[in-house]
Amino acid sequence: MFFDANLSGALDRIAERAADVRRAYTPGATPQHDDVATTRPVSDFTLDPLAVVAPENAYFITSDDRGRQLYTRDGLFALRGGKLVDAAGRPILGVRGGNGLLASLCVDPVDDALGRVKGVAIGLDGTLSYRRETIDPRSGDRMLQRVNAGRIALARFPAGTRPVTSDGCYAEAPAGVTPQTGFAQDGSFAALAPMQRERSRIDINESLIRLKDAYLTFDALQAAQAAKGRLSKIAMDLLK
Repeated sequence: MFFDANLSGALDRIAERAADVRRAYTPGATPQHDDVATTRPVSDFTLDPLAVVAPENAYFITSDDRGRQLYTRDGLFALRGGKLVDAAGRPILGVRGGNGLLASLCVDPVDDALGRVKGVAIGLDGTLSYRRETIDPRSGDRMLQRVNAGRIALARFPAGTRPVTSDGCYAEAPAGVTPQTGFAQDGSFAALAPMQRERSRIDINESLIRLKDAYLTFDALQAAQAAKGRLSKIAMDLLK
């Protein structure tokens, strides 16, 4: 019975709707189905100086273990081993110095090793900076210097393009599509929202309703299939 195409399709729809329900608790996640998307983005204030929200329709750029570029809306970042990473530990890409090449952002390894990295923060324009504390060996005076460690890069897909995503959190560019890259406040992208955490872009109540509808549809198809089987058996018995 479960090899019936209609039943198989109904099970697939249940799986998709269930995935949207789970994504409703993933910051920055987007739904598979637009009918459960929130009408407007919502974010919450946080005291974390490394939590930021990207401009509307923009993504942060990261990469997987194979070096493929991935795109995410979740801006809950942290400094681990001197490198700026996302909530899953993936590197956040940006530019350091004047070469303009995308690379993993990090603080100075010497400063990190000596424990001189203090007050790490991300600015409106995506600049990752920290306060370097040093002591003059001759005078013993403590000196403070604000160090620019790099600038977070952003990406945007062409209008009408739907990024490819399997988990709602990380997306890939569709085949043949090259996203536009740039930086917050560069004239093309708006400013970041520091010390904010974006919520999921999925309406949990609507997604639960759609999941229930998918189950009801499956139950109806299953009942119809069972009734069809009983009628076929009756017909065969009559022929005997």
